[in-house]
Amino acid sequence: MTDLPRDAQALFERTRSELSRRGFSNSLRVMGRSLGSISALELAYRYPDSLQGLIIESGFCSVVRIITHLGIPAPGIDLKKIDQECVEMIRKISIPALIMHGERDALVPVEEAKDLHQELGSDRKELLIIPAATHNDIMIVGFKEYFDTLQHFVGSDGRFNQKS
Repeated sequence: MTDLPRDAQALFERTRSELSRRGFSNSLRVMGRSLGSISALELAYRYPDSLQGLIIESGFCSVVRIITHLGIPAPGIDLKKIDQECVEMIRKISIPALIMHGERDALVPVEEAKDLHQELGSDRKELLIIPAATHNDIMIVGFKEYFDTLQHFVGSDGRFNQKS
Protein backbone atom coordinates (compact mmCIF):
# COMPACT_ATOMS: atom_id res chain seq x y z
CA MET A 1 0.00 0.00 0.00
CA THR A 2 1.25 3.47 -0.82
CA ASP A 3 0.87 6.71 1.08
CA LEU A 4 0.93 9.51 -1.50
CA PRO A 5 1.70 12.41 0.88
CA ARG A 6 4.50 10.57 2.68
CA ASP A 7 5.97 9.26 -0.59
CA ALA A 8 5.84 12.78 -2.05
CA GLN A 9 7.77 14.16 0.92
CA ALA A 10 10.49 11.51 0.59
CA LEU A 11 10.81 12.14 -3.15
CA PHE A 12 10.89 15.89 -2.65
CA GLU A 13 13.63 15.68 -0.03
CA ARG A 14 15.72 13.42 -2.26
CA THR A 15 15.17 15.56 -5.36
CA ARG A 16 15.97 18.79 -3.53
CA SER A 17 19.13 17.23 -2.11
CA GLU A 18 20.25 15.96 -5.53
CA LEU A 19 19.57 19.29 -7.22
CA SER A 20 21.56 21.08 -4.54
CA ARG A 21 24.43 18.60 -4.87
CA ARG A 22 24.55 19.28 -8.61
CA GLY A 23 24.54 23.05 -8.09
CA PHE A 24 21.12 23.76 -9.54
CA SER A 25 19.01 26.73 -8.47
CA ASN A 26 16.69 26.46 -5.51
CA SER A 27 13.88 27.98 -7.57
CA LEU A 28 11.43 25.08 -7.32
CA ARG A 29 7.76 24.77 -8.13
CA VAL A 30 5.61 21.70 -7.66
CA MET A 31 2.93 20.52 -10.07
CA GLY A 32 0.23 17.95 -9.49
CA ARG A 33 -2.21 16.67 -12.06
CA SER A 34 -5.48 14.94 -11.12
CA LEU A 35 -4.67 12.45 -8.33
CA GLY A 36 -1.20 14.02 -8.15
CA SER A 37 -2.83 17.15 -6.76
CA ILE A 38 -2.90 15.38 -3.38
CA SER A 39 0.90 15.15 -3.34
CA ALA A 40 1.45 18.65 -4.72
CA LEU A 41 -0.84 20.22 -2.12
CA GLU A 42 0.89 18.27 0.64
CA LEU A 43 4.31 19.54 -0.49
CA ALA A 44 3.08 23.13 -0.80
CA TYR A 45 1.74 22.88 2.75
CA ARG A 46 4.84 21.22 4.25
CA TYR A 47 7.61 23.09 2.36
CA PRO A 48 6.43 26.67 1.74
CA ASP A 49 9.93 28.07 2.26
CA SER A 50 11.40 25.70 -0.34
CA LEU A 51 8.88 26.26 -3.12
CA GLN A 52 8.26 29.29 -5.29
CA GLY A 53 4.93 28.06 -6.57
CA LEU A 54 2.21 25.45 -6.82
CA ILE A 55 0.58 24.31 -10.07
CA ILE A 56 -2.53 22.13 -10.02
CA GLU A 57 -4.03 20.75 -13.22
CA SER A 58 -7.39 18.95 -13.18
CA GLY A 59 -7.10 18.62 -9.41
CA PHE A 60 -9.34 18.84 -6.41
CA CYS A 61 -9.65 20.16 -2.87
CA SER A 62 -10.57 16.92 -1.19
CA VAL A 63 -10.49 13.26 -2.18
CA VAL A 64 -13.80 12.93 -0.32
CA ARG A 65 -15.57 15.01 -2.95
CA ILE A 66 -14.17 12.82 -5.72
CA ILE A 67 -15.19 9.65 -3.85
CA THR A 68 -18.70 11.06 -3.53
CA HIS A 69 -18.81 12.30 -7.15
CA LEU A 70 -17.76 8.91 -8.49
CA GLY A 71 -20.11 7.02 -6.17
CA ILE A 72 -17.34 5.00 -4.51
CA PRO A 73 -18.61 3.39 -1.31
CA ALA A 74 -16.70 4.32 1.86
CA PRO A 75 -18.46 2.54 4.73
CA GLY A 76 -17.18 3.28 8.21
CA ILE A 77 -14.99 6.22 7.13
CA ASP A 78 -15.65 9.67 8.55
CA LEU A 79 -15.65 11.48 5.21
CA LYS A 80 -16.76 14.80 6.71
CA LYS A 81 -13.73 14.90 9.01
CA ILE A 82 -11.33 14.04 6.17
CA ASP A 83 -12.88 16.71 3.94
CA GLN A 84 -12.58 19.31 6.71
CA GLU A 85 -8.91 18.43 7.33
CA CYS A 86 -8.13 18.77 3.60
CA VAL A 87 -9.75 22.19 3.37
CA GLU A 88 -8.03 23.41 6.55
CA MET A 89 -4.65 22.38 5.13
CA ILE A 90 -5.34 24.13 1.82
CA ARG A 91 -6.30 27.34 3.60
CA LYS A 92 -2.79 27.41 5.12
CA ILE A 93 -1.02 27.22 1.74
CA SER A 94 0.30 30.71 1.01
CA ILE A 95 2.74 30.25 -1.89
CA PRO A 96 1.82 31.51 -5.38
CA ALA A 97 -0.57 29.10 -7.08
CA LEU A 98 -1.88 28.38 -10.56
CA ILE A 99 -4.98 26.20 -10.89
CA MET A 100 -5.83 24.93 -14.41
CA HIS A 101 -8.91 22.90 -15.27
CA GLY A 102 -11.01 21.83 -18.23
CA GLU A 103 -14.48 23.33 -18.40
CA ARG A 104 -16.02 19.98 -19.41
CA ASP A 105 -14.08 17.71 -17.07
CA ALA A 106 -16.51 14.93 -16.10
CA LEU A 107 -14.05 12.99 -13.92
CA VAL A 108 -13.11 15.93 -11.68
CA PRO A 109 -15.82 18.60 -12.06
CA VAL A 110 -14.69 22.17 -12.72
CA GLU A 111 -16.31 23.18 -9.41
CA GLU A 112 -13.38 21.44 -7.71
CA ALA A 113 -10.94 23.87 -9.34
CA LYS A 114 -13.11 26.81 -8.35
CA ASP A 115 -13.32 25.56 -4.76
CA LEU A 116 -9.58 24.92 -4.61
CA HIS A 117 -8.85 28.41 -5.94
CA GLN A 118 -11.24 29.94 -3.40
CA GLU A 119 -9.92 27.95 -0.43
CA LEU A 120 -6.18 28.43 -1.07
CA GLY A 121 -4.67 30.75 1.49
CA SER A 122 -2.43 32.47 -1.06
CA ASP A 123 -3.26 35.98 -2.22
CA ARG A 124 -1.16 35.24 -5.30
CA LYS A 125 -3.29 32.74 -7.19
CA GLU A 126 -4.77 32.35 -10.62
CA LEU A 127 -7.55 30.14 -11.97
CA LEU A 128 -7.43 29.16 -15.63
CA ILE A 129 -10.44 27.29 -17.00
CA ILE A 130 -9.93 26.01 -20.53
CA PRO A 131 -13.22 26.17 -22.49
CA ALA A 132 -14.38 22.86 -24.03
CA ALA A 133 -11.49 20.91 -22.43
CA THR A 134 -12.07 17.66 -20.57
CA HIS A 135 -9.97 15.85 -17.98
CA ASN A 136 -7.40 14.44 -20.38
CA ASP A 137 -7.23 16.95 -23.24
CA ILE A 138 -6.78 20.25 -21.40
CA MET A 139 -3.23 20.74 -22.69
CA ILE A 140 -4.23 20.06 -26.31
CA VAL A 141 -7.56 21.92 -26.43
CA GLY A 142 -6.15 25.03 -24.76
CA PHE A 143 -2.58 24.67 -26.02
CA LYS A 144 -1.67 28.35 -26.40
CA GLU A 145 -3.49 29.64 -23.33
CA TYR A 146 -2.25 26.68 -21.24
CA PHE A 147 1.42 27.18 -22.08
CA ASP A 148 1.33 31.00 -22.11
CA THR A 149 -0.19 30.98 -18.62
CA LEU A 150 2.24 28.34 -17.39
CA GLN A 151 5.22 30.23 -18.80
CA HIS A 152 4.05 33.48 -17.21
CA PHE A 153 3.60 31.75 -13.85
CA VAL A 154 6.98 30.02 -13.87
CA GLY A 155 8.78 33.16 -15.02
CA SER A 156 7.13 35.45 -12.49
CA ASP A 157 9.14 34.63 -9.33
CA GLY A 158 6.06 34.89 -7.12
CA ARG A 159 4.72 38.14 -8.54
CA PHE A 160 2.10 36.25 -10.55
CA ASN A 161 -1.27 37.90 -10.10
CA GLN A 162 -0.04 39.54 -6.90
CA LYS A 163 -2.51 41.94 -5.39
CA SER A 164 -1.36 45.52 -4.92
